[in-house]
Amino acid sequence: MGTLILGIESSCDETAASVVEDGREILSSVVHSQAALHAAHGGVVPEIAGRSHLQEILPVIEAALEKANASLESIDAIAVTSRPGLIGSLLVGVSAAKALAWTHGLPLVGVHHIEAHVYAASMERRDAADSPYPCLALVVSGGHTALYRARSEIEIERLGGTRDDAAGEAFDKVANLLGLPYPGGPSVSRLAEKGDPTALDFPRFRPESEEPSFSFSGIKTAVLYHVRGQDALAPTPRPEEIRDREDIAASFEDAVVDVLVEETLRTARRERADTVLVAGGVACNRRLRKEMTERASAEGVRAIFPSPAYCTDNAAMIAGLGFHLLRAGRTSGLDLDASPR
Repeated sequence: MGTLILGIESSCDETAASVVEDGREILSSVVHSQAALHAAHGGVVPEIAGRSHLQEILPVIEAALEKANASLESIDAIAVTSRPGLIGSLLVGVSAAKALAWTHGLPLVGVHHIEAHVYAASMERRDAADSPYPCLALVVSGGHTALYRARSEIEIERLGGTRDDAAGEAFDKVANLLGLPYPGGPSVSRLAEKGDPTALDFPRFRPESEEPSFSFSGIKTAVLYHVRGQDALAPTPRPEEIRDREDIAASFEDAVVDVLVEETLRTARRERADTVLVAGGVACNRRLRKEMTERASAEGVRAIFPSPAYCTDNAAMIAGLGFHLLRAGRTSGLDLDASPR
């Protein structure tokens, strides 16, 4: 048997654990979602998230070990998300990982959540000859929208990101305006399938500088004014009173996807990158997957996405990247702390 890593993820609203062998063979991946807890509030409530992690962290770890037919005695190291994220949520995972590492004498590996998302887009490609590195990586989720230069699994440099909202956050806010349930991304996409993406010409942000950047506050405001009229403080109409909900959803989704694809490919040209990795929760979006793949191919660029299960937060990506960090000697001490940034 190869090197077994137990991964733990608790950066936001999913409690997850996974056992991965040699960085790629996923033996188990258990995710406890808190979406139902936060749905009534239209977004993640940090205090609720922290309490749920406390309740679920040990049962999730035990389930991951059981599904992998493994025990802590057979584990070679523990990898845990230590940054960035909600500080209360992160502390639960980091504390559990440190306790297990100390009591079982195991190496501890602190993992950067965003770098793990980048790795997630490559870990299902088991043929070493098919390695995507070096490449350009787009991480797009509810909390993050940024571009990275990835030279290898553990050499990642941020090039630029959003100036305001993350793309996933914009989806959540527009979903709320349209009377759609949380999480907003899947809800808006389902409604968009019934609409015309060319019906409304929502604004698209294009940076004036060479530095990669995104902005989604303008399109979010445009949707707000379209739904409520010019009085932004007016009450939001009831869903059944918004006659063009489907067209709003489709046109909004089309504009966001266009911004993500255009800026990613503009940066790929500047970086002379022939491969683009797309990761994070919004990478599940079917329009984004289709548009990025087709437009990248037209420019001779390969676009790679993880399977949908590994786009959203999970611990397999933490364990997978943890293997490479362990092999490079980049372990952490028991003084490892969580950081929201």
